[in-house]
Amino acid sequence: MRRRLLLFLYSTPNMVGSLLGLMGLILYFTGIIKSYWFFIVAGLYAIGVLATPKTPTYDLRLSHQLTVEELRRALEKLVQSIRDKVPPDILTKVQNITASIQDILPRIADVNSGDYNIYVIRQTALEYLPETLQNYLNLPRAFARLHPLKNGKTAQQLLSEQLDLLDAKMREIAEDFHRDDAQQLLVHGRFLEQKFRKSDVWLGEEG
Repeated sequence: MRRRLLLFLYSTPNMVGSLLGLMGLILYFTGIIKSYWFFIVAGLYAIGVLATPKTPTYDLRLSHQLTVEELRRALEKLVQSIRDKVPPDILTKVQNITASIQDILPRIADVNSGDYNIYVIRQTALEYLPETLQNYLNLPRAFARLHPLKNGKTAQQLLSEQLDLLDAKMREIAEDFHRDDAQQLLVHGRFLEQKFRKSDVWLGEEG
């Protein structure tokens, strides 16, 4: 109940209604309206609350039945859908996370693989990132920016920290993939060298 009340107090309809009600009080104190001033002020507040659109509800969750290419397109769509709804620093963090994932995707044959790193990538793309953003966007903007939720931090600050964690993990996994690629290249190079040198057909050694 207390949480619902706080969300309503920070909501746009309440702020618009309060502004109109305040205008009604100004009219009363300046003598422009006298009779029925209380009902006029209450009516202005009610008009503001009822006429102002409520904060839209977002559902950013992605389907779990996605191919690698479909997942790539879904991540691009996710970034576009929040571009005008989050602060620039938050958008940058989301773009960094999706960039790391998209850098890895071409190396994944099956996003439903049981490999741990692929599992973390899949869950980050399909659940962790969309749900983190969704929880933030479904809060009134003023509430998200101003009201402390945990250890004195606002929803916007907590979102920033959570995105930092996801970004660090995606970068770590991306580095693992690149390290594996480099190791495979070295192993393959040694294999070729041993094979062709032993066969005495290494380039430049014929004749």
